Amino acid sequence: MSQISHTINTLNLFTLCTRYTLLWLCVTQFVCGSGAEGETNNVIQKDAEFDVTYNDTVTSENQTIYAFNHTVSRNKTEGVRVFVDVLSQGFESPILFVVRQKQAVVSFQVPLILRGLYQRKYPYSHVGRTLCQPPTRAASETQYFFVDVSTLSSLGTNYQLRVSRVESFTLQTDKKFSFTASPSQPQYFKYVFPDGVDTVIVKVNSEMTFPCSVMSIQDIQCPVYDLDNNVAFIGMYQTMTKKGAITVQRKDFPSNSFYVVVVVKTEDEACGGPLRFYPLRPDELIDAGNRSKFIDVIVTPAINSEVYVMGMLFCLGIFLSFYLLTLLMTCKTQASPYEYGSFGKLWTQSLDSVGRSRQESLSSVEEDDYDTLDDITSDKNIVRTKKFLCVSDLSRKDKRILSKKYQIYFWNIATIAVFYALPVVQLVITYQTVVNVTGNQDICFYNFLCAHPLGALSAFNNILSNLGYVLLGLLFLLIVLKRDIVHNRALVRNDLNALECGIPKHFGLYYAMGTALMMEGLLSACYHVCPNYTNFQFDTSFMYMIAGLCMLKLYQKRHPDINASAYTAYACLAGVIFFSVLGVVFGKGNTVFWIIFSVIHILSTMLLSTQLYYMGRWRLDAGILRRIVYVIYTDCIRQCSGPMYIDRMVLLVMGNIVNWSLAAYGLIERPNDFASYLLAIAICNLLLYFAFYIIMKLRSGERIQCLALVCILFTAVVWGFALYFFFQGLSTWQKTPAESREHNRDCILLSFFDDHDIWHFLSSIAMFGSFLVLLTMDDDLDTVQRDKILAF
Repeated sequence: MSQISHTINTLNLFTLCTRYTLLWLCVTQFVCGSGAEGETNNVIQKDAEFDVTYNDTVTSENQTIYAFNHTVSRNKTEGVRVFVDVLSQGFESPILFVVRQKQAVVSFQVPLILRGLYQRKYPYSHVGRTLCQPPTRAASETQYFFVDVSTLSSLGTNYQLRVSRVESFTLQTDKKFSFTASPSQPQYFKYVFPDGVDTVIVKVNSEMTFPCSVMSIQDIQCPVYDLDNNVAFIGMYQTMTKKGAITVQRKDFPSNSFYVVVVVKTEDEACGGPLRFYPLRPDELIDAGNRSKFIDVIVTPAINSEVYVMGMLFCLGIFLSFYLLTLLMTCKTQASPYEYGSFGKLWTQSLDSVGRSRQESLSSVEEDDYDTLDDITSDKNIVRTKKFLCVSDLSRKDKRILSKKYQIYFWNIATIAVFYALPVVQLVITYQTVVNVTGNQDICFYNFLCAHPLGALSAFNNILSNLGYVLLGLLFLLIVLKRDIVHNRALVRNDLNALECGIPKHFGLYYAMGTALMMEGLLSACYHVCPNYTNFQFDTSFMYMIAGLCMLKLYQKRHPDINASAYTAYACLAGVIFFSVLGVVFGKGNTVFWIIFSVIHILSTMLLSTQLYYMGRWRLDAGILRRIVYVIYTDCIRQCSGPMYIDRMVLLVMGNIVNWSLAAYGLIERPNDFASYLLAIAICNLLLYFAFYIIMKLRSGERIQCLALVCILFTAVVWGFALYFFFQGLSTWQKTPAESREHNRDCILLSFFDDHDIWHFLSSIAMFGSFLVLLTMDDDLDTVQRDKILAF
């Protein structure tokens, strides 16, 4: 068997040598062939030495071969670097240098012509190339290589040749190494994984923003792709200005080693630099100027499996502690307006009665049966024109009708979530696959200094930190379910407090809010699989949903009869998401888009303000403009009367001022991140309405109970810290990938989580707290008659 293997290896070696011989003969015949029939070329072979500069002249009639030999040791790796300078300016007939060595042939012409954008050509007369070292199994052996110099120019061309050893060719762990590179003089170095280290982070830094560079990680093989036009052929690579970082795992490199290649690009457009002028002629050569860049590289061990486990346990521990706290509070709560008991006891005793009640409420009515009662049909407009409205005036519809109406919010958002999430998951898996297969790390905008891979995922920590949205959203659903069960028990008992007191209990919007929070976690995790500008809307879509549902819930508390239907609400939110996509695709610098959006924004604000002010009595139809003019004439010009509903007018005036200001800001500044701008509009309106609600609640003589007050203070503090970490800006898809990496920073928590992960933790807690505020802020009214609770 060993004899067969030896024979096969001998045949392979013979075949390989034959191929290189034929290649060399072809190159020699093509480049150095006879200039005229019967004319022969002179081939001069010289024994050459390292670190000696050879000044010589080459023409089409002679060819020079420099023969080098050096001793290669298995336990020591050193590089060999070839430097060439052409002293003549003969661009029409360049000199061809061919380096023949064991298992590799490297050829390049000087002047070296590198192409940039739009095929612009940049000549370089000074070239430096590093030769890869073929592997050796012997403890020590002598290897030969040859540098062949030839040209087709009949005139003599002067050149200088120097071959040197690169003593510091192997990078050391945790030891910074500095060097200089340029487009015609790329650099690469070898790194060998030490024992016990399976993952490392290769960090490249420079004080110079430009020239733009490319950092590449390649397997140990010959040849090495170290030019601007081929560096992306194999391995992993990313563009860089001041910072670059790539996480490398031992399992991806069978030889337990790899090359770190740094190439300076001929142009800076890939890194966000200025676009250079167009050449006057297609074949015009452009002077690239001095594009040398001083660079530091350091290889540090990445975290081990214990840190992964600690990070996952920490994440689970934080959010499961909220479950424990909720369980303790539930167990300690013995009485409430509806006689709250333990959750387990309530579940077992009342599930049957709740099911019967819900079945009865959903089987005997339809959502379209609004206003079928005669009293509502006859006096609806009269009731809503009262100067001081009470909740009882706006909760006259059958509770079964409203219960079904608001349950549609939950079922609709659940359906939307399924159909939205499935293609999103498929798309981000495709993104991650493309990154892993092509090695192009400019596709995704990670914080590369704190991106910990797991399996096929490049940044597992950014995905894990979204777990809080899912767990806390589920916890909120359980809390709402508990309240729903308690309330239905009270209705079954015909409890007067449940029937006639407090804010009417409708839980459909709460269920929708909890589902939206869980979906925000899932879609945010999907976005962070490969964050970029094309899928940023995945991270924000359900944020719009959450903001819209919270505003609807606030309005529903005091206006249960006239709140928007689920179909209308989700249709409006779909319009918002539609504009979000248009803004991401077409909004950047597009004046027409911003004008159209600002006009729609202002008109929507005015129409919604009118609808809110007149409590649903204002019809949105073809005659709306005529009625607006009539109201302005009668109320403001003819009678000069003040607004009948001063509180509502103050809120709507402030709301219009805020929204008009935001529209003006967008039209003037035209921010690149349109999705975040749109989300800021939604959040500003939500905060404005929430502040109005709290102020009006206190003005009406109501109070905020201790639990709700604690939730408000706790949530406000957490939101403050969360926004601090959000604005750290570790990466941004609004810039080029290289510019985004300038903002990358190291992990700050457990060596596993970065600032944005902490934003995920805190924002999920803050949203959960905000939901609890909406759930508990009116608990003080549970024993107050509804005809004594003001609507505002």
